Amino acid sequence: MWIDTHCHLDAHEFGGESAAQAALAREQGVSMIVIPAVETANFPVVAQLAASVDNGCYALGIHPIYVPHAGEDDLRVLREQVAAAMGDKRFVALGEIGLDFFIPMLTEPAMREKQIFFFREQLKIARDFELPVLMHVRRSQDVVLKHVRQIRPAGGIAHAFNGSFQQAQGYIELGFKLGFGGAMTFTRALQIRRLAAELPMDAIVLETDAPDIAPSWVHPGRNSPDQIPRIGAVLAELRGISVEEVASATTANAKQILPRI
Repeated sequence: MWIDTHCHLDAHEFGGESAAQAALAREQGVSMIVIPAVETANFPVVAQLAASVDNGCYALGIHPIYVPHAGEDDLRVLREQVAAAMGDKRFVALGEIGLDFFIPMLTEPAMREKQIFFFREQLKIARDFELPVLMHVRRSQDVVLKHVRQIRPAGGIAHAFNGSFQQAQGYIELGFKLGFGGAMTFTRALQIRRLAAELPMDAIVLETDAPDIAPSWVHPGRNSPDQIPRIGAVLAELRGISVEEVASATTANAKQILPRI
């Protein structure tokens, strides 16, 4: 069995096919799909979607790309919704949260500071509720690590990891897992493939980030959670181990870091 630790199954790209996509993934052995929220407006959407499919669970958080339009009241709403969701067995993490220093508008000084404020406040919520975090770390690995070291949530996943071995070790030392997905399937992605091949197996989880980051055989089309087994097969090839070993290890890793699954 497999776990997709990061899939925006509620995205508009899926149209009305979200439940069908979850069922197709289930047929391929994907026993659980983690659906992260991105803003307060889609908190009820991800919760309802997770409840409507037998292999769905969800996370609540404010994505850095949505921070420009967010206000401090959204943090109050998040804390209240997290408190209410703790009794929901399908609620597993805080996310998607983090920092994005790739989009030019988000790197402007005022917006950079707003991102950091929202990230830190969300880390505090995760810490207070002893929840793991699903973290967006695009072009922001070292700054994310700095704030995680200071606030120390209950572990989590560095989603779509694309950093250095030193940065990877920083996350691992803090008890985090590293998310690998479609980017690893491109032969030109030399650094990601080296990381996937050489990092400790107990540090790796699989994800699609669907509908984004499609694997090489789907690109530039829409990614979907049923691609996880084939992505896992690429990881097995890179590491020189069996697909069954990858499925077993990455599922165990996901359950360890997201214990509410």
